Amino acid sequence: MLNSECIELFESFLKNEKKASANTLSSYMRDIHQFAAYQENNGGSPISDASEEELAEYIEHLRQAGKSVATVSRNIASLKNLYSYLTLNRMIERNPSTKLVPEKSTQKLPQILTSKEVDLLLAQPECIDAKGYRDRAMLELLYATGIRVTELIDLNITDVNLAEGVIRCHSRDKERYIPMYPKAVKALSDYLELVRPQMIAMPDEEALFVNVGGERMSRQGFWKLIKHYQKKAKIEKEITPHTLRHSFAAHLLENGADIHAIQEMLGHADISSTQVYSQLVKKQLKDVYNMAHPRA
Repeated sequence: MLNSECIELFESFLKNEKKASANTLSSYMRDIHQFAAYQENNGGSPISDASEEELAEYIEHLRQAGKSVATVSRNIASLKNLYSYLTLNRMIERNPSTKLVPEKSTQKLPQILTSKEVDLLLAQPECIDAKGYRDRAMLELLYATGIRVTELIDLNITDVNLAEGVIRCHSRDKERYIPMYPKAVKALSDYLELVRPQMIAMPDEEALFVNVGGERMSRQGFWKLIKHYQKKAKIEKEITPHTLRHSFAAHLLENGADIHAIQEMLGHADISSTQVYSQLVKKQLKDVYNMAHPRA
């Protein structure tokens, strides 16, 4: 089977049957294309004929090239998914990836902001012009709900219920409803009533948040926005759009929220993804103990 045909079939499977997210699809396909190129450039077998030895050699090549443990592990996952698909669909007789084992790595705990740092960051947008109202609403909403930045910019007007104080968030084929605290509701209400009608380019624009051109805000645009306010607030920690999501989860957990409720709000399919925040909170408590206890 030609590499191009093999890759095309696998991509179709990920899109249409596995319903992989855009990020997962992009990562898997990039890994598979790089493996195919490596095989072709080094006189290796086509993808459908690759042996256990060739796969092991490729993974060792990635390690020798200085790729991180996470990158190597993701490549292994990509290859395992590819060959499981080919085997199950009887395109190949034997799965050559069974002996590939991802390396264990120490899980890096996410960085979060303190409550004071969150307050400082959220206070930076000044509500003196349209951009200030919009930016305040975006930051408040992100911290209030813990949604991903892609989910934030994908929100439409119809996803907001100010009367109930909730938003509807779409993720893959699922949707979830997340409450907002009063300050976030107020910031969003001010933006919707005072600013958005003048910012949109077309009366039928569905996007909740728009850029200065009146069209849906982009991920890159929001990234620049948050870096601007980090600099303005003089916060030394590296802040990304995901930092507020991590802070949302950790702060809820610190204040006694049920981990399953946090899992639901974050949209995690697996509770293990949410349990990372338990580890983070425990580490912070230990750090406080070691710093404050007279006999520590």
